[in-house]
Amino acid sequence: MAMEQELDPSLPCCQHLVSAFLAMEPSECLISHARACGGGSITEQVQQFICDHCLSSPTDFYAPYLKNFLKKLITQIEFDHGCVLDQLYELYAQYMTSFKDDSLGKRDARVCKRISFLFPDGCSELQSRPHSRVLAFPLQCSLNMLEGGTGCSIWPSSLFLSELILSHPELFSNKSCFEIGSGVGLVGLCLAHVKVSKVILSDGDISTLANMKFNLELNDLKFETDSPQRNKDPSTVKCLYLPWESASESQLQDIMPDVVLGADVIYDPVCLPHLVRVLTILLSQMSLNFHGQHASCEDLSPNSKHENGGHNHKDAIDRSDNRCKTVNNDGCNGRSKEAPVAYIACVIRNIETFNYFLSLGDQANLDIMDLTDSLKPVNLIQYMQSYNQTSIKLLRITCNQTSIR
Repeated sequence: MAMEQELDPSLPCCQHLVSAFLAMEPSECLISHARACGGGSITEQVQQFICDHCLSSPTDFYAPYLKNFLKKLITQIEFDHGCVLDQLYELYAQYMTSFKDDSLGKRDARVCKRISFLFPDGCSELQSRPHSRVLAFPLQCSLNMLEGGTGCSIWPSSLFLSELILSHPELFSNKSCFEIGSGVGLVGLCLAHVKVSKVILSDGDISTLANMKFNLELNDLKFETDSPQRNKDPSTVKCLYLPWESASESQLQDIMPDVVLGADVIYDPVCLPHLVRVLTILLSQMSLNFHGQHASCEDLSPNSKHENGGHNHKDAIDRSDNRCKTVNNDGCNGRSKEAPVAYIACVIRNIETFNYFLSLGDQANLDIMDLTDSLKPVNLIQYMQSYNQTSIKLLRITCNQTSIR
């Protein structure tokens, strides 16, 4: 039987299939994308595309994943009474004889996933490479959230913050950005991509920090592990070992960020008092440094803590970027310095834990504003069916300047 014309890899459905495969999405997700490429069925044309663009370089991929995907793909085609390419049978037979299922049981299993951000037409201005619609980062991470430590997993909120950074780079570009609980380092890679003035990543787990550094090297980024103030090279990412419970005030004040970020950090009630203390020090140091000097904070009034969704995205960006500015009367002719702001993305898994965080923040004089409905990122990872952007809550946190003066 003559093979139909090859599929165009630039088609959105084909990009989704390849991106889902490289991100190691569940087999059901891949099969769904394969059907979309074939107009509802997994045709021989689609099977050949999978062989050429997904299975052509299996040596650097996790073999048990490939074996499981091939089994389910072949089973689905046969169930649909389709014709399976001999090449798929041969590959599956190779994995059946070469790899054992007991490799799935390794508790320290690490895999390399490739997270791709697919920019829609008209959004090329969002990235520094306007002629490419795909931005991809290889990441070494845990096989799943139950194996190898939670810090080495790719959490939904880190995907959300990454989309936010790439969708609204004006909130972060030319600013010093510090992430608490950086995990695999995906948010930091996106920050470096939009040309922030400084990227400082941190984690309180030694093995997670080592894995993060590996991922920075994997993506051709330099890093250092000493004081965040030592190296002035903006292309160098700073990596700090920073357990929240033992982080000193002087250590935190040395960081002096413009923007603080955190993904899925509101999860353990025991850790929340330490988290709020860290946020309070990072966000209040501008007020402490310029205590008693004039500050205009009209957009941070208590009545604006919890917004409705009636504002468009541009309004939300304007409010987020027009932050409280504290005047520095140090002989610099009225030059002003913006007060720090934090963007925290989280999935509410336990409402009592979330409310406890809000209560602690209120006691610490932090203004917590819900931007979930008013500042939405572009959906750049539509192919990832395991990720639901609407499940993420976005908080903007600032220090209540009035309470400090």
